[in-house]
Amino acid sequence: MSIQDWYIVALSMLPLTELRATIPLAITLGVVPWRAFALAVSGNLIPVLPILLLLGPLERGLNRFPCVERILQRLLQKTRGKGEQVKKYGVIGLALFVAIPLPGTGAWTGATLAWLFGISAGAAFGAISIGVLIAGLIVTLATLGIVKVLFSYKLEYLLGVLLILILVYFWWRKKKIIK
Repeated sequence: MSIQDWYIVALSMLPLTELRATIPLAITLGVVPWRAFALAVSGNLIPVLPILLLLGPLERGLNRFPCVERILQRLLQKTRGKGEQVKKYGVIGLALFVAIPLPGTGAWTGATLAWLFGISAGAAFGAISIGVLIAGLIVTLATLGIVKVLFSYKLEYLLGVLLILILVYFWWRKKKIIK
């Protein structure tokens, strides 16, 4: 691996950039798109397991200090408010949340939400990995302009049908669980 590859991996590990900024930057710098995808996804997944495993002990340690505990609890309440999709759909909701390539919906936030809602580290890591792969694919395709090509050929109808099928599946599953 070159030094540029290591920079891509390191940049995608950061909570502010993750792969959402790293993939377009890497492709702009001339990295082959699928290499940029692989490096950014790999880097984005590196901090997930340590976050999942260390948040519990960290919280217990910080709660020993009353002033820190109050601030931490306010922060946790605010973060829990963002995770309605995760709370409602569990692991599937976590994967979908992370898959949305918008700021604040990446692997770091997904790992925090998984911990907040008590999703096991193994299940959370799997869901976050799927979400990161999907987000990476979307960002890579958008960077390459393929999304624009799809819409110019009227393939948005195909995407719409796919979205409807996914929504029907979740509705059916929710209805089945309630009974």
